[in-house]
Amino acid sequence: MRPNFALLLAALAGCLLSAGACVICSPSVQEALKSLERDYLPGHLDVRLRKSVMSKLVKSLTAFKDLPLNEASFMGVIDETTLEKASWSLLKDLKRITDSDVSDDHFVRELLWMLKLQKETFTKYVAQFQKEAFCPNKCGVMLQAVIWCNHCQKQIHPCRKSPDCGERNVEVHEMEDMILDCELSWHRMSQGLSNYRFYRVWGNKSETLVSDGKEPTLTKPMVGAEDAGNYRCELGLVKSSPATIIHFHVTVLPKRSLVETPSPTTATTAEGMTTSELSTPLLSSKSDDMLKDRLAGLLMWISLVLIVCLVLAMFCRKKVIDYITLKLCGANQEEVSSTQVPTRTSSDLKSE
Repeated sequence: MRPNFALLLAALAGCLLSAGACVICSPSVQEALKSLERDYLPGHLDVRLRKSVMSKLVKSLTAFKDLPLNEASFMGVIDETTLEKASWSLLKDLKRITDSDVSDDHFVRELLWMLKLQKETFTKYVAQFQKEAFCPNKCGVMLQAVIWCNHCQKQIHPCRKSPDCGERNVEVHEMEDMILDCELSWHRMSQGLSNYRFYRVWGNKSETLVSDGKEPTLTKPMVGAEDAGNYRCELGLVKSSPATIIHFHVTVLPKRSLVETPSPTTATTAEGMTTSELSTPLLSSKSDDMLKDRLAGLLMWISLVLIVCLVLAMFCRKKVIDYITLKLCGANQEEVSSTQVPTRTSSDLKSE
């Protein structure tokens, strides 16, 4: 029998629920507590110690709810990511204790020490969420999905700030594309959003709808001078006023010339040369190097061809000389044979 762990788990589950600690909202933690109560406690704690251990566990677990409400550290809510981190930390420490197979007083001390550390960890996680992830919108209306720690219910919390998110100045040259971007960093995390709508705002304050859809950008190719002026973008909410409103002031500059002039931000050296002028010789030197490499390769191929031609010429010359020599030698032999005196035989002598 292992009575200790099951009792501690039962106390842990009951105290977490009554305390409203956010970690108990995790289904994985609830399942782990049931498993610990069923499988481990019955053989690790004497029945006589259960009451006192229960009291200590209740006090430790109840302390989870004692975090003061503060806009900078804790407002009673967390998101799913923070809940997952806190739950994983608690489950990891519970597994460490069960794997060590401790029992009785040693087990109680380990468990209470673990609860103390987990409360500190939970405090750190919720403070980080409150500072960095709770209502991260600097403007507009964000509908954020959060979990309330006191009843473990997931609800939509409206983070309401001024819907006006300012004005952006956009400069574009004639015959180039104008791009107006209406998306903010928190838009993808917000709930209940509808469409992005872009309007052309005229001088008499009237507006013309230019675009309506899920895309957060408006692109107009090959703009002209008539496209300069004011535009407005709004991101709608399903059942409310716009979530965000952004104004754009578009200036259409003259068409870019073929020869680019140095920009106003070009740095100038002490000798009066701009950095773009200094970079030109570097580019020219690279081009010269490439040209030299190509010329060297061409010369090498030409040299190879000349060598081959020279060898062939020498070979052919030798063949011609040999042929001429052979012909001359043959002709000389014929002349020598024709001029030789015939030899007189003995019969010739007798006849004489």
